[in-house]
Amino acid sequence: MEGLLPGLPGGGGVRAGPLLLGVRHHGPGSARAVRAALTAHRPKVLLVEGPPEADTVVELAADPAIRPPVALLAHAVDRPGTAAFWPMAEFSPEWVAIRWALERAVPVRFIDLPAAHTLALQERSEENPQSGEEPSPPGPDPTGADGCGGGELPDPRLDPLAALAHAAGQDDPERWWEDVVEHRGGGPLGGPADGTGPDGGAPAAFDVLEEVMTALREPYGEPDGREAAREAHMRLRLREARREFGDDGVAVVCGAWHVPALRARHRVTDDRRRLSGLPRVRTEITWVPWTHRRLTRRPGGGPQPRPGGGYGAGIASPGWYGHLFAAPDRPVERWLTRVARLLREEDHPVSSAHVIEAVRLAEMLAALRGRPLAGLTETLDAVRSVMCEGSDVPLALIRERLIIGDELGEVPAAAPAVPLQRDLAALQRSLRLRPEAAERLLDLDLRKPVDGDRSRLLHRLRVLGVDWGEPAEGRSGSTGTFRESWRLRWEPELSVRLAEAGVWGTTVVAAASARLAAEAAGSGRLPEVTVLAERALLAGLDDALPEVLRALADRAALSADVGQLAGALPALVRAVRYGDVRGTDSGALRRVAEGMAERVCVGLPAACVGLDADAAAEVRAHLDMVQRAVTMLSDAPGGEPLAARWRAVLRTLATRRRVAPLLRGRAARMLLDDGALGRSAVERLMAGELSRGAPPADAAAWVEGFLSGGGLLLLYDERLLALVDDWLRRVPGEEFTSVLPLLRRTFSGFDAGVRRNLAELVRRGGAVRAPEAGGATPVLPGYPAALDERRAAAVLPVLRLLLDPRPEPGPARPGSAPPGPAEAGPAGAEPGEDTARSVDTGEVGAA
Repeated sequence: MEGLLPGLPGGGGVRAGPLLLGVRHHGPGSARAVRAALTAHRPKVLLVEGPPEADTVVELAADPAIRPPVALLAHAVDRPGTAAFWPMAEFSPEWVAIRWALERAVPVRFIDLPAAHTLALQERSEENPQSGEEPSPPGPDPTGADGCGGGELPDPRLDPLAALAHAAGQDDPERWWEDVVEHRGGGPLGGPADGTGPDGGAPAAFDVLEEVMTALREPYGEPDGREAAREAHMRLRLREARREFGDDGVAVVCGAWHVPALRARHRVTDDRRRLSGLPRVRTEITWVPWTHRRLTRRPGGGPQPRPGGGYGAGIASPGWYGHLFAAPDRPVERWLTRVARLLREEDHPVSSAHVIEAVRLAEMLAALRGRPLAGLTETLDAVRSVMCEGSDVPLALIRERLIIGDELGEVPAAAPAVPLQRDLAALQRSLRLRPEAAERLLDLDLRKPVDGDRSRLLHRLRVLGVDWGEPAEGRSGSTGTFRESWRLRWEPELSVRLAEAGVWGTTVVAAASARLAAEAAGSGRLPEVTVLAERALLAGLDDALPEVLRALADRAALSADVGQLAGALPALVRAVRYGDVRGTDSGALRRVAEGMAERVCVGLPAACVGLDADAAAEVRAHLDMVQRAVTMLSDAPGGEPLAARWRAVLRTLATRRRVAPLLRGRAARMLLDDGALGRSAVERLMAGELSRGAPPADAAAWVEGFLSGGGLLLLYDERLLALVDDWLRRVPGEEFTSVLPLLRRTFSGFDAGVRRNLAELVRRGGAVRAPEAGGATPVLPGYPAALDERRAAAVLPVLRLLLDPRPEPGPARPGSAPPGPAEAGPAGAEPGEDTARSVDTGEVGAA
């Protein structure tokens, strides 16, 4: 140690008194040393840094069903969202010590500040950030925090490891800790773990670490605030244990930073005074599953692990540390073998020869860098060079799956839990939906009963704010309403969300129904209530649906805002559609949707008058949404009257001059696409809108609205293209610059192929020729004057196979010529006329 940190005292033997084992949280080297020290010392009681409320559940750590990583979760009874975690992995010194004690019937007691005070102080800090309290509640000390970087001396109170690494001349505390602890036997600071060293092995090494921490703390004196309260409570619990079991019968496992404070002498009255007056809340505590991902260090997190926040005492590579702890020997060789297996599973060509060469390279790099053992940096460099051919792409997979890992712990069924959590666990078992830390894609076919139940469960959890799954695009790319895809990942914070949702009910369906009904009653905006109605149908919450529909009818009756009605209608129609697919009775919801559509039809014409460009663009979006909604409603039996009413509204909008040009053009296009307006009528309408007397800006806005449905129409109707072309030719030069942005925006929405073909048409002439002699149909330059009947007839056999529901009269003769012109249609018909009619009616076989 003296060589590593010049100027600091060396170890001088085992101290008298209780066994104080200062550790780094989640350090495998510390865990091995703790186990060796406890085996050598044989204490009568074990004291562990953690909330004393956990004394009631610590026995569950010996249950065969528990599997780390796990965490102690404490939350306020009245406000379950106020919560804190104390995570433990298989290689955490606290977990190793607890398992050692329980296996030998040694009592285990937690000595940190009670969670009742911790959570109360956390609430006070969040409610009043300027109160002068520390920004984060007390918890495990941050001895695993990020390195300082640069040349400034880090604050030991925030990151003791960074300060020690800086004193040793190292700028990477993780690497320094690996060299000093993880790669040098089992004891901290390189001491032997079996107690055979010259100074007593592991216990003496812990004494050295205590002296180092004492030297680091000395310039700062006694702490204050929460840190002082924590250490005062630890000392009080330590005194109780010493009176009961004697000095030699007590062992303490805590963060190394706190050991000097426990060793120092303090008056009992002073410690009790520090704890007097602290706020309290009623708390509950239990074990919950944790993940390796949540053990990693996260930017912005304080020292206390909190729901959704960072974890300052985390580590950068829990998967690597777990491997170092579990590997019985040759850790580098075993690690690189795991890497090779992962790469082979992902179809990377990796052989045993690659593993041998990677091991040699990693050991050579460690020797060149003066390290006692090849660490994570050396193994990654070797993998990149030997197995990945210099590419960093496979390394991302290795970091995700091995260095961090996707381990998810398990807790026994006997662990305390709210009734809602037990109901969810039963549903997960019955539906075979196992929570996993790794993200996975789940495709559901709603026509299957099990998949339908899974979908309803995931939607109900989303109603409760438990986002175990999020809707995603499926692998099949299907857009049918009978298919759903979910992206699933279980996070430890969801346990807190379940505890919060427990106030709504004891089962998932009851809690989701109660919360949805309450939200519907408290929502004042119509679009919000329509979203709730959609969620009620998706989640199958039949008990909540009447309340939601009542609130929906009330909001719709009071709303006079056409835009709000139009914005709410699509979600409502989607809910009707999903209800039909899922077998849910959505008749009442359909009636509400049809009533809202009628009100939109009445108020929309007046709402489209006197609008500027921005307001017109907003109303156009509403117009598109209502069009889709009415189409879906009119597809059902009895929906034709609503469709006819909507077409009448569109005709009014398309022909009324006071309506904004953008909306007039959009309404005309909708009528054309719906078949309610013929091509000749559209030509007359466009000719009027693009006439010489129309202002260029209004004409450009009309074109933008008309073409916003796509530009294919101009490719297949040369007359409409000629009208647009002639109008552009007539726009005066001084007006063209103001029209150009509108046109650019319109044509930029077309597909690249459509734009390319339109440009080709314009290059060839762009305008319709004058009618040919004899009344022949005018055509564009570069195109033939008539249909090539033989080439057109060649596709008839293929169309017959695709569209004809009736079987062929007989097999075609091999080598037979395609049908001639006489077979393309009845005598006297225009070439291709009857063929097109046959294709449209599905009667190609009769053509």
